Amino acid sequence: MSEKKQSQKERVERMTNQKKVIIDYLRSVCSHPSAEEVYLYVKGKLPQISKGTVYRILNNLGKKGEIQSIKEDVAHFDGDISSHAHFVCQKCGNVYDVFDVCHECKVLRRKLTRKKGKVGNILNYQMNFYGICKNCSKK
Repeated sequence: MSEKKQSQKERVERMTNQKKVIIDYLRSVCSHPSAEEVYLYVKGKLPQISKGTVYRILNNLGKKGEIQSIKEDVAHFDGDISSHAHFVCQKCGNVYDVFDVCHECKVLRRKLTRKKGKVGNILNYQMNFYGICKNCSKK
């Protein structure tokens, strides 16, 4: 590999200060912030950062599997990349982690992987449940 190609690859893979602030923020919160919420937080830490940069970093992190992207009307992001599902409230839009169904998800993934001739090779999965959260139900 030529030095020029290698330096381009290293540049793509390096941890920038912007990327670090975003990842650290997502891993420090239990909420599932939208891209706008991530931008507002990061802007407080790095005033010169643009909204486009934050959105681009979030999309790249999602593609690389370094964060989860929960796509709804407004995308939400999760720094916890462990296998788990999400509950999306149809009233307030909040997203909550659901860990207790993961065993069943893993069993289903193994079954489908054994049938990969019919389905394909499953690398990852995302499961979302929809309903009304406890807070909204009380109102």
